Amino acid sequence: MNETTTIRLNKRMAELGICSRREADDWIAKGWVKVNGETAVLGKPVSPLDRIEVDPLARGQQDKQVTILIHKPMGYVSGQAEDGHEPAINLIEARTHWRDDRSPIRFAPRQRMGLAPAGRLDIDSVGLLVLTQDGRVARQLIGENSGVEKEYLVRVQYGRLPAGEVQTDVQSLFPAEQLALLCHGLSLDGQALKTAQVDWQNPEQLRFVLTEGKKRQIRRMCEQVGLTVVGLKRVRIGRVKLGQLPVGQWRYLGRDETFA
Repeated sequence: MNETTTIRLNKRMAELGICSRREADDWIAKGWVKVNGETAVLGKPVSPLDRIEVDPLARGQQDKQVTILIHKPMGYVSGQAEDGHEPAINLIEARTHWRDDRSPIRFAPRQRMGLAPAGRLDIDSVGLLVLTQDGRVARQLIGENSGVEKEYLVRVQYGRLPAGEVQTDVQSLFPAEQLALLCHGLSLDGQALKTAQVDWQNPEQLRFVLTEGKKRQIRRMCEQVGLTVVGLKRVRIGRVKLGQLPVGQWRYLGRDETFA
């Protein structure tokens, strides 16, 4: 963006990491945003030379927003309820709040309002799921330019097996060149995938580290090289780890924690 290019104010505020576009529109509508000293209006075009100021009231509202980490069990969907399956947000209540959470924030049911998943987990996958009210966090994790790592532990089987048979040493059967393909060389939906880190953790389990999140990406990658996923768990997003958080419980993102 050069000095003469203009874009909508809400997009510029999001690019600067001030807030999400939705938050920007809300703040502009409330008269909390000024451009070059004048109260802004929705849709206003701005350039990099324009000075953007935000009322402290907006910052105060932002400080009250929460980000919640859930250890999602199998059978829950990440977003809205679908096909009779419960959404993960239903797990957020006082009785499922992890007792070892060190956050000073006190739980209140109103905190569930406006929570949205920042990245999804399939219904048959488990592990770390982030729900947030904070547009800055959502943009960091799922924005178009996000490069935050997501780490997964993936149990696999190789090839077609007779019913009831289980492989205990998939690693010895799986060709090294196919492992290299998982790291780089596959495509999904007509687009080449970004380079991934994939290595064996034990004879039945692979570790994937991705910086993108296409729908059912790991399962579809594995299918292309003859692997069947029999268990998938997300254990890290950026610098934040699942750690000892019990299945079906949740905690707040700490004030001193950051994903990047």
